[in-house]
Amino acid sequence: MNEIDSADAYCRLLATRHYENFAVASKIVPGRIRLDLMRFYGFCRTTDDLGDESGSSEAALARLARWREETQAFFAGAAPVHPVLIALRETVEHYGLDKQPFLDLIAANEQDQRVHSYDTWPQLEAYCMLSAAPVGRVVLRFFGIASPITEKLSDDVCIGLQLANHAQDVSRDAKIGRSYVIQEDLAQGGTRGAVKALVDRARSLLASGKTLETMAPGALRLQLALYRLGGLAVCDAIEHLGYATEVTRPSVSKRAKMGILARAAIEAAHRRSEVRNAETA
Repeated sequence: MNEIDSADAYCRLLATRHYENFAVASKIVPGRIRLDLMRFYGFCRTTDDLGDESGSSEAALARLARWREETQAFFAGAAPVHPVLIALRETVEHYGLDKQPFLDLIAANEQDQRVHSYDTWPQLEAYCMLSAAPVGRVVLRFFGIASPITEKLSDDVCIGLQLANHAQDVSRDAKIGRSYVIQEDLAQGGTRGAVKALVDRARSLLASGKTLETMAPGALRLQLALYRLGGLAVCDAIEHLGYATEVTRPSVSKRAKMGILARAAIEAAHRRSEVRNAETA
């Protein structure tokens, strides 16, 4: 096995070892793009693990600083050593990717070590622009549809998904001394009121996915529908619990996930029909 095959195998291992609310590098995506998604996921996973699994904030910041230096050197043309960067080299060159989304993801994890709560929505939104939006912007490049319009819509969807996850993980985040419910909302409506505010924002932002799906090619259209409907399913599960996620972490059942898949296929086909009708009108 050569260097790039070993590096790709490492990224694939990272992808299969971790659970997410939505499928990573789904089989509906063409093979080349699926490989690029897997490599990018390897970078995201590595960055998150350096932030969350270093044992202390001081250790995490030190490791993230080294990772930032490696990443900057990589984009400056230095030969990579870490397997994730070795795997990414071909992807970055193929798409001409800029370093900023990668550095933003590192910055978000550094911020997690220093900032443990957010007083206002603009503060939390700025954090999400570092931690969530870069993912969508890179994926748009993979599918060749990056533009100011699609990037704004993608930012909405990615931030909406993150807010749904924050609302879902209130009890889990509390155990590590973090809170992503907005403190202003917490003061006005208590924890459950603040969770409801996150869910309401998530629903509003996820609605942008419908427009983005009409601009996407078929494989991405279905994947985007899965993300949007999966995020909404998390919101529904939270609402069903009365927004009491400080007590219980809600989840989406396997049966519900199958329903999401079927609905996503139907909605993606409907979006395709809308696009065709608009093109022939």
